[in-house]
Amino acid sequence: MLIAHSRNDAGDWHLLEEHLDKVGRLAAEFSATWGDTLWAGLAGAWHDLGKARAGFQQHISHDPDGHIEGRVPGAEKTHSAAGALHASAEFARLLDARSADGLARVLQYLIAGHHAGLANWQPKDGHGGLAPRLASAAAQTEYDEALRGLAEAGETLRAAPDATTLAAAARALLGQREPLARSLALRMLFSALVDADFLDTETHFSADKAARRASFPPIARYAEQLQAHLAELAARVQASGQADTAVMRARAVVQQACIAQAAQPPGVFTLTVPTGGGKTLSSLAFALEHARRHGLRRVIYAIPYTSIIEQTASVFAGIFGAAQVIEHHSQADSAPSSDTTASRLACENWDAPLIVTTNVQLFESLFAASTSRCRKLHRLAGSVIVLDEAQMLPPEFLQPILDTLNVLLARYRISLVLCTATQPVLTSRSAFDPRQALRGLPDPRPIVAPGPLFSALRRTEIHWPADLHTVTELPALAERLLREPCALAILNTRADAMALAKLLPRDSTRHLSAAMCGAHRAQVIAEIRDLLKAGVPLHVVSTQLIEAGVDVDFPVVWRALAGLDSIAQAAGRCNREGRRAQGDVHVIVRPIPKPLALLRTAADTTVSLHAEGLPDTLTPAAFERYFRAFYAKQNLDQHQIVDLLSERSGPMEFNFHSAADKFRLIDDEGQSSLLIPLHRVMDGHDQLAPLIAKLEAGEADRWLLRSVQRYVLNIRQRQLDELLRTGAAKALACGIYLLEDDTRYDRRFGLLPRDNPLDAMTMVQ
Repeated sequence: MLIAHSRNDAGDWHLLEEHLDKVGRLAAEFSATWGDTLWAGLAGAWHDLGKARAGFQQHISHDPDGHIEGRVPGAEKTHSAAGALHASAEFARLLDARSADGLARVLQYLIAGHHAGLANWQPKDGHGGLAPRLASAAAQTEYDEALRGLAEAGETLRAAPDATTLAAAARALLGQREPLARSLALRMLFSALVDADFLDTETHFSADKAARRASFPPIARYAEQLQAHLAELAARVQASGQADTAVMRARAVVQQACIAQAAQPPGVFTLTVPTGGGKTLSSLAFALEHARRHGLRRVIYAIPYTSIIEQTASVFAGIFGAAQVIEHHSQADSAPSSDTTASRLACENWDAPLIVTTNVQLFESLFAASTSRCRKLHRLAGSVIVLDEAQMLPPEFLQPILDTLNVLLARYRISLVLCTATQPVLTSRSAFDPRQALRGLPDPRPIVAPGPLFSALRRTEIHWPADLHTVTELPALAERLLREPCALAILNTRADAMALAKLLPRDSTRHLSAAMCGAHRAQVIAEIRDLLKAGVPLHVVSTQLIEAGVDVDFPVVWRALAGLDSIAQAAGRCNREGRRAQGDVHVIVRPIPKPLALLRTAADTTVSLHAEGLPDTLTPAAFERYFRAFYAKQNLDQHQIVDLLSERSGPMEFNFHSAADKFRLIDDEGQSSLLIPLHRVMDGHDQLAPLIAKLEAGEADRWLLRSVQRYVLNIRQRQLDELLRTGAAKALACGIYLLEDDTRYDRRFGLLPRDNPLDAMTMVQ
């Protein structure tokens, strides 16, 4: 009897033969979504062959985490090379040498990486290559010992298919010629394998958790619930006598168009709606109805900012129930060397009809190498992906993002909705500089004609300074704000926002920035809305996070000079409900720090277009001019991601690890998740204490992590290093860290810089 995993709570071993069979069948089922069952099925059936080694069997009987390769050093404990070498041996029996070598690489990437992640084929950028690893004596020893252990136990592996079947599967996989198509095909197969492996392991160790996965209603039920909710909202508006206002008429037009257009065949759609036009719920209505009509499996709603995702998720949860919406933006992915059974089972796999996530989570996963980040990818097939605020796609990664979206559209039966008030230009174009040319998306189908909407919802006037190069000092800006009983100021940096807030009266000023965790921001936003309704003096100072998804309405807004799209988004927080004849948006100039090069380029593009003469700042035509000029200044594949994944060195030679390292939408050493004990800082969060106690006790399942998500702050690695070094934070399970020093988190400003701890007076206020 060969063992795959140690005893569970019931005292049962997980048998290797059963595990290989179940993972093979489940992986094939997942990849059947895009019509390719052979590769994932074989990978699942062979992935743990190395566990048949006598040394591994002895080790796993004593260590509950012994099955996790790389956690405990020891040559006799590795197991992922054996199945990869078995693929080579089996294919060599059936095919000519060249064909066998090429096809075996498909399974070698998958099987050899099912713990450590997808590797580079050859050594590169400090990473060891898969080719020399599999050619090593150690790998061959592992394979030989595994075959011997299998024979001694009298067990067998699934046989390889015949040469004809292999050739047909090879043509389907290797015939994909779109940029990044074959590398994405491997990553999708890898996702199917990893998820199947994790799920079968979870069934063994935590059958109760596995049973909870089947608790989601069908997507048609979501569509019905949203339609009922929208009908209820319309009835309330009618009863209030506001149904005939310009804003409400426009919102009704958008909703009706979204439902009507959902019948169109899958493809690329644009929903270009001015801020305040109700695009969030309307786009979701389109996505759910479109999925229902065309048999698509889920809706993935991607948002650019972690700082606003919790509001959108909260709105959706209010309609469908919190348990029916998966909010996923955690960066708490464990390194293979720190994996435990608990951490692996806590990885998110998007096994729900409605996912709310961030661009970072979505796109970094599409270029990831790690098991935890790749696990969810096969769930993208047969989905509707809504990119909210599509103008926020990062230019330096735009080409690999669009190449990947094109493959998903062509091969994996998705529909894509580009949803924004300031629609970027993402179709193909040529340029004198090849770096600025663009392989864009297919021509999209507009869900609603934007022109009439922008005319109907025009509620603000943009006031430009006489000189777009003269800086407005913060004390002068504070004076201008104080002349207004109610105003909003949006600044480009946290430092500016904090400094301006300190210049304004504490009682009537509220501050928002991404230095505050989600629950904290949500509490402040709710307070802002209450104060706006009460009509009391209020000054809000925020970074750009308030510009997308935060529904507030101010009579006057000040916006630091930035890209034209950001200025338009700021205008969407002014006179949003159309209650005044006109709202006023004042553009001011503030210094842009050198590290914020992209923001500087965006601001410079705005200045250039303004100098040329913009007849109307807030129209689709102005945004088209802006984005064409803005993208023309960018290297759209600055980190050469396409080259790393395009077989430039030889057939099926990819640099998965290098590409994952370089594809970072947030340009820093990485991000880490810091859990803020908000119940120790402000009232109303007592439910957090027992959740933290569970994490401190070592619990780490996905439901627990979801419960604390709103209290997690994603911070830069160097910030975390400083907190750990000074004892201000400590490590918890699954890569999350807990803030220990309450003086480092302020109820007004959130997480404070190292040189700005709370003083005694602040702590008692």
